[in-house]
Formats: sequence, C-alpha cells, structure tokens
Amino acid sequence: MRIGIVSTGLYLPDEYMTGKEIAELAGIPTHIVEEKMGIKKKYVPGKDDHTCEMGIIAAKQAIERAGISPLEIDVVIYIGEEHKEYPLWTAGIKLQEAVGALNAWAFDVALRCGTTVMALKVAKSLMIADPKINTVLLAGGYRNVDFIDYQNPRTRFMFNLGAGGGAILLKKDHNENVLLETQLITDGSFSEDVVVVSGGTKNPITKEALEQRLNKLDVLDPEGMKQRLEQKSMVNFIKVIRESVRKSGYKEEEISYIAMLHMKKSAHEYVLKELGLSPEQSIYLEEYGHIGQIDQILSLELALKEGKVKDGDLVVFVSAGIGYAWGASAIKWGKVR
Repeated sequence: MRIGIVSTGLYLPDEYMTGKEIAELAGIPTHIVEEKMGIKKKYVPGKDDHTCEMGIIAAKQAIERAGISPLEIDVVIYIGEEHKEYPLWTAGIKLQEAVGALNAWAFDVALRCGTTVMALKVAKSLMIADPKINTVLLAGGYRNVDFIDYQNPRTRFMFNLGAGGGAILLKKDHNENVLLETQLITDGSFSEDVVVVSGGTKNPITKEALEQRLNKLDVLDPEGMKQRLEQKSMVNFIKVIRESVRKSGYKEEEISYIAMLHMKKSAHEYVLKELGLSPEQSIYLEEYGHIGQIDQILSLELALKEGKVKDGDLVVFVSAGIGYAWGASAIKWGKVR
C-alpha cells in the first residue's frame, strides 16, 4: 500500500525580526547572530497570527492545491504547538471545522519540533490499519518565539524561534511523492532541561513568577545539557536519517535532498558533510528562522520552487525537538510506478 503526499500548504506572517534587531536585544555582536547562529531574518507573529489560525490558512492552501473537497478528508491531525489560542484546547477539532472537513475526526499530537515527522508516521500507520481512512490532513501553526527572553544567555540557541503555519495532505494509493519509512528516537534524560517554569501544576502563574520572567523558556541545567547533547545529539540526528533511508530500501548516497530544521550554521554544514551531500542538496533557512515542526514543509516548498527537488528524487525530512526527540522520514518524490 502506498501513501503519497498530494499537496502542502505554508503560511508565513508579514512581520519579521532581523539578526541586527536580535543582536541589539541580546547585547551581542550582529555578526554572531547572522553568521554563527545563522539568523539574518526570522518571521514573528502579527496581531492576528494565532497558532491554530496559521495552521488553518496553510491547511486551506493545501486543500485548494490538491483540488479536492474538504469533505473527502477522513482524519485531521493537528501538528501545531501546544502554545496556542487557549491553554486547554483541542486545536485539531477547531481546524477541522474551519477548513470544512466535516466528515473527518480530529486529534492533536505533540513532539516539539519533531511533531511533523512523528505525525507522518502516525498518519501512515492509521491509513494502513484502517481501510476506511483514505485521506489525512496534517496541519498546524507555531509561535514559540513568544517564550524567548533575549536577555537570558542560557537560551541563545533558541533565539532563532519564529512563527508560521504548515500543512501536508496525504492520500492512500496515491502513487506520487510516496511516504516511505520513518525513524524516531527519544531520550528522556533531556526531558526537563528546557522548560517554561511557570504555568503548570508545579509552578502556577503568579505575579511574582511573571516579574521573575518564569513564564519564558529557560534551561535548568545548561552545563549538563551541553555535555549530554555533545555525546548524543549529532549521533542520533545522523542515525535517524540513515535508518529511515535504510528501512525504505535505499542507500545513503541515494539521498537527493534533505529538508532540515534551522540550526546553527556549523551544525547544518556538519550534517551535509557527514552524509556526503553538497550545500545545493539542502536549504539553510537563515532568512526564515526556526519555525519548529514547520521547517521541513518550508524547506520542501522552497526546494520545489528552486528546482532542487525533481521527480525520482529521494527526499528526507529530518527534525530534532526539545525533550529530546530526533526523527526522519524518507519520501520518494514524483510519480512512482
């Protein structure tokens, strides 16, 4: 059974921040932000750019591009962030109603910046297991930039967080852009390294918590996290890529394009070098920032526009999310006989 990508959708806000503006807020040199962190510009939310709403716009675009009725959609999987319009809310059901997928049922999934890759695996598994599920919509938005405190040096590696929305429409027995195998790794030893301290059951929001900026992202054990990441992060990042390709029946050297999340420039270049890929076989998102789990959709759309992905290419989506989670999905692009 083949599960194929029929279309994608993307929404980027009108508002953005430059690397220079980030540098001024953080009190660090502009060249560090632009060259080392790799942020020349990043998208940030405008007044009406709410999380689920950005996903709705992207989803409508994907449906229109596919040329189908939303009534054909059987399941809606919300792939946006947990930080959304309301603290306790199933956004997928709102998105389902807003796009007119009235015959579908919906639910939310979350794995931080690894959500899209994980949701591809979930969607494919559902479609294989249930003969009545033929069309699945994945969509959601992201604006975790709201949690960044530019005066906190412990969170500098997250200064790239931005905003946007994305969507993917999957269909059973669609012999184009075939979704192959996905590999995931999670490691709970990082689970409480990066958190928003205040707002949960341990530390409710109070006036004092807000004054101390405990409602922003923070790193509780920066040195310990750094040591553990140095041991595991890139190893697992490369591992999920290689395993997704191997499980799909291909060789590493057959990768044509890799849709990577935004990270510091040296890490991006390391991954390409380790896999024997050229800079032309990926796009560094220095003009967009890190839009969480939307990065892979953004990268694919840019690559298609630039002619970097063609029929017959082996494309790999790869992600890493706080928690920590690493994931990769292989896709055979174009028509598959």
